[in-house]
Amino acid sequence: MAAYDDLLDRYRRISNIGNAAGLLNWDQQVMMPDGGTPARSQQLAALSTTRHELLVSDETADLLDAAEAAGLEPAEQAVVREIRREYERETDVPSDLVDELTRTQSDAQETWQDAKAESDFESFAPTLRDLRDLHRDRAGYIDDAKSPYAVLFEDGEPYLPLSRVEQVFEELKAELPDLIEAIRESESEVAWPFEGSYDEDAQLALCRDALDFLGYDWDRGRLDTAPHPFMSGNQFDARITTRFKEGEPLDALTAAVHEFGHATYQLGLRDDAYATPLGEPRSSGVHESQSRFWENHVGRTRAFWEAFLPKFTDRFPQHADATVEDLYQAVNKVRPDNRIRVEADEITYHLHIILRCEIDRAFVEGDLAADEIPATWNEKMDQYLGVRPRNDAEGCLQDIHWSYGFAGFQNYTVGSVLAAQLEAAMEEDIGDLDAHIRRGEFEPMHEWLTENVHEHGCRYTTDELIEEATGEPLTAEYYLDHVREKFGELYDL
Repeated sequence: MAAYDDLLDRYRRISNIGNAAGLLNWDQQVMMPDGGTPARSQQLAALSTTRHELLVSDETADLLDAAEAAGLEPAEQAVVREIRREYERETDVPSDLVDELTRTQSDAQETWQDAKAESDFESFAPTLRDLRDLHRDRAGYIDDAKSPYAVLFEDGEPYLPLSRVEQVFEELKAELPDLIEAIRESESEVAWPFEGSYDEDAQLALCRDALDFLGYDWDRGRLDTAPHPFMSGNQFDARITTRFKEGEPLDALTAAVHEFGHATYQLGLRDDAYATPLGEPRSSGVHESQSRFWENHVGRTRAFWEAFLPKFTDRFPQHADATVEDLYQAVNKVRPDNRIRVEADEITYHLHIILRCEIDRAFVEGDLAADEIPATWNEKMDQYLGVRPRNDAEGCLQDIHWSYGFAGFQNYTVGSVLAAQLEAAMEEDIGDLDAHIRRGEFEPMHEWLTENVHEHGCRYTTDELIEEATGEPLTAEYYLDHVREKFGELYDL
């Protein structure tokens, strides 16, 4: 047990260095002056290199060996398993590569933001190529027997096989296009009541109203704005961001509710396990299931708008006559002509993900050159959604993700699929969710998710956690049932 305790102490140091880097990254996207990038890149590189060297040191290896030889409880065995996995993935990666990759990622955020503002992919392409090459080099050090793309996918989703995720994608591709086409041909009109401009202060106030309503812990969080909405933090400090669109007040709201879902995961992790694998989230896909649950299975329901409509009309008195049905239809309107992923409805959203994954993989594997990305993106958007971006900013530059890395877009779809599966299991245990939402009773949902997902941290592998929570492996069945029923009723299919 002494070896286990020493290993845990060492990992806490490693984890806290990473958490400090996360806070610097939050600051870079939210608060840092525009000219701060050169210093920030050095700061983040110093932290990531120090963390890497502590993780892959001989002392860490010795402590892992000693801990594995001890008689440990199952939860302790899971801790050692997680640290061992991270150690083995990183042990052959050179520190100078970690340093260079971190600096390039930090610089890339500013390059991406400037390129998007100018709608100029060409100015971002050299940085994107450099990032791709650095990530490929790192993947080769981790496991040169696998494709670089598969290795990078395992960064965010360590235990769910890429082949299983691809199977889920095939199931969605087999059904969603026909559903979207039926909606296009439907004679049912779904309301879109917004016109003119909406004050940003009022939009921000509405977001805060929603977070109050859902039960956000302001003592452990805050709401800010960022070029691309995100959440950052831990169980003591989970911060969220949103952004505003002048003519569509629901975009900021749904983004805030989405990021609230991410924050609930962080805040639901065990306080006493902070900076250990038992106090860290399981995976990107599981994390996304929490945000998609709160955004789609709570914030886009009639029950939510039955309770929340007065707040909306209070903030936007020009809609004083709006009905629950007006807002419910607006927040669920299927718009295949929408070019922006984070503004997409529950169905067309996944076609945005599919086109990204296809481009992402082709680029990483060397089958697509950087300068071919804009045209390929536009062609695939036309193929899948019947619309073309008018410029790079609303096309291949719209997401910040490539300034960090690759092979992560799949987890948005994994999250949506898992969210529907979790909803079905939750209803079996606590009853009709709409009734809870209508009454503003969110504590039973928070408690169920904490008990079945959050408080386990990384104790279970992804498949094990899903089976613990829902009683069965990951399946697209519940998501497909959900969208068939919901949008079939909306569009009278």
